Amino acid sequence: MSLHRLTRVVMGVPNVAETAAYYEEFGLDPLGNNSFGTRDGGEQLKIIHAPSRRLVELGVGADNDDDVAKVTSQMTRLGVPINHNGTELLATEPVSGFTARIHVAPRIAQEKTPATPYNGPGRIDRFGRAPGVVRDYVIKPRKLGHTVIGTVNLEATMRFFTEGIGFKVSDYISDKGAFMRCSVDHHNVLALAAPVNFLHHTSWQVDDIDDVGRGAKAMLENNPERHIWGLGRHHAGSNFFWYLKDPRETSPSTTPTWTASPKTKSGPPKPSKALKASSTGAHPHPLPSSNPTTSPPS
Repeated sequence: MSLHRLTRVVMGVPNVAETAAYYEEFGLDPLGNNSFGTRDGGEQLKIIHAPSRRLVELGVGADNDDDVAKVTSQMTRLGVPINHNGTELLATEPVSGFTARIHVAPRIAQEKTPATPYNGPGRIDRFGRAPGVVRDYVIKPRKLGHTVIGTVNLEATMRFFTEGIGFKVSDYISDKGAFMRCSVDHHNVLALAAPVNFLHHTSWQVDDIDDVGRGAKAMLENNPERHIWGLGRHHAGSNFFWYLKDPRETSPSTTPTWTASPKTKSGPPKPSKALKASSTGAHPHPLPSSNPTTSPPS
């Protein structure tokens, strides 16, 4: 796949300073001007002012200019408003009006992280205290994993991502949603049928399930009202998660989530026929699952 990752989310909110402070506490590195970076992905979040919370821009990394030109041709066939300046393509999603920015970006080369040893029945892989118990460093997300959006026209939004940008469908939630990918992760975007267009949440990768728990604990220690859902594990992507509520003013909160989704070698997951989704903001997750599958809607 010539597309290889999400590069950045631009999120519009009415309360920029409060939201920026939250994401710095969440563990993203402040880069100035309300932009934030991850350990492996560089700048991956920018917060700007908007009358209500919304997705303003979604960046997608491509390998070269030919890949950007291919997306430009696909968007033109769909009749999508575009601006191609030779090095990047800006395309307007027709339902909620956010901008998809397709541009040449380096692939993320993550240093291999040794598997965390866990003991189990009849199996001793670790002696002494568990690594997660003795860690004392602040959790810093490795990269942006995925984002989830609500759309009043799921078919049109899916067409924009699949026929326009070139995403592949990994799983369906009956006729209510579609998991789509532009990388080896199970999904980079989940589009959900909804009565209004909205930004549901962003997901941020951490090393393992222990860091999901440690990151959430740090965020909840003095602010228990931030808790939404977790600790848990999703069926479709197999990722561990913990959903937290970020600051809200006049609009529903989006949730940053800590997620850990280990890569597997056991073959593609079976398509999901009915999965529940919760309203949140951003969450941490362990490493993304591989071997996605494409299935027809049920």
